[in-house]
Amino acid sequence: MRHIPGLYIFESEKGRGVYSAESISVEDTIEVCPIILIPETEKDIIHKTKLHDYYFIWPEGGICIALGYGSIYNHSFEPNAEIVFDLDNNEIIVECIKAIKPGEEILIDYSGGVSDHEFWFEVIK
Repeated sequence: MRHIPGLYIFESEKGRGVYSAESISVEDTIEVCPIILIPETEKDIIHKTKLHDYYFIWPEGGICIALGYGSIYNHSFEPNAEIVFDLDNNEIIVECIKAIKPGEEILIDYSGGVSDHEFWFEVIK
C-alpha cells in the first residue's frame, strides 16, 4: 500500500471516513491499494459477512476488498476523488478529481455515475 502523507480515519455523519491533513491537488494519486480478489464462484459468501459494505466489483469478474484505506472511502454524488482499477497489478488507485483542503473528507461516487443506482444504505446528501 502506498498513500500520500497525512491520510487519517475520522468519524463523520456517514460513519468512518478517510480524511487528509494536507492539501491534495487535482490528478494527485491519493492511494494505491492492493486488493484481495474473491473469485466469482465464491463471491456470494461476502453477503453473509460485515465485509458486504466494503467490497468492489472487479471489472474482470468476481469482487475484491481493497486494503489500506481503500474500502473505507465514503460515497458522494459530488466526489472529490475517483477509483481506477489497475487490472495489470491487481490494485485500486484513488485519484483526486477536485482539490481537497486539509481536514476535508475524501469521497468517491459508488454509483459510477449511474443516476438511478440503488444503494444498500441510506444516502446522506
